[in-house]
Amino acid sequence: MFRVLFVCTGNTCRSPMAMAIYEKKSREYGISSSCSSAALGFISDSGVSKNAQLVCNEIGLDLSKHVPRPIRERDVEVADVFVCMTDNHAETLMMLGIPKDKIYVLGGGVPDPYGSDLATYRRCRKFIEESIDEFCRILKKKIDNGTLKTKEAKGEGT
Repeated sequence: MFRVLFVCTGNTCRSPMAMAIYEKKSREYGISSSCSSAALGFISDSGVSKNAQLVCNEIGLDLSKHVPRPIRERDVEVADVFVCMTDNHAETLMMLGIPKDKIYVLGGGVPDPYGSDLATYRRCRKFIEESIDEFCRILKKKIDNGTLKTKEAKGEGT
């Protein structure tokens, strides 16, 4: 099974929204995968941003049970692709030894809505939705033409 890890700074807004949207969209595209999300930076003990929860609820997605967490060694071991919200996140992952070809910057970069108003979160969610659609089209094409290689298929990971 293909494994996706969504990565942002605090795992309270962008990566949880992207993960939830991807879970829905990947099913629509017929992509068999699992996903999770994690932070490269500060972890808030306050949970997911209230506005992130609200804008996801508007499209039928529930983030209320998401608990922000840091990236773990196990994530690095099992993920087939790392979907970052910014080029800075991608650079940090490369410094951690993640190969560049396993890193995808969603939509060329997703602006951080943290601390902003509901309208900003809605714009962010819409951008993530459009970018996840593009990501799913790319994945589906790779799956269909047999060029998507997972760690499981290579005998790595579990």
